Amino acid sequence: MTDTCNPRPMVNAGLLKKYLGRRVTTVVKVFRSDGADLVGQAPDGISITVRKAASSSITLSHFVEVVGVVEGESALRAEICTNFGDAFDMVTYNQLCQLANCDNRDCFV
Repeated sequence: MTDTCNPRPMVNAGLLKKYLGRRVTTVVKVFRSDGADLVGQAPDGISITVRKAASSSITLSHFVEVVGVVEGESALRAEICTNFGDAFDMVTYNQLCQLANCDNRDCFV
C-alpha cells in the first residue's frame, strides 16, 4: 500500500539536500563496493556514497535501486537495495526525478 500522506520521493544527487533525514528512492550506477559502503553515480551523474544496512547481503549488479534515508548532500543510509541488472536508462530516470520534484509531483504519489 502506498503512503500518500508521506510519499517516498524519487531523487537524483542534486535533490538529496532537499530531503535530509527523509526516506527516498534512487538508482545508483555502482563503481565500487567494500562491503559496508558502495560508491556510485546518481542519475544526474554526481557521485554518491550509500551505506548499506548491516543485514544487507545483496549481490550487487551494475545498477541498484536504493531505498534509504538521506544522511548528507551526497550520502544515503540504505534500507533496501534491489538489483536492477547491467543495463538501465539513467538519463530517463533522471528526467523522471526532475518531473517528480516539480509542479507535477502530485502525479507521482
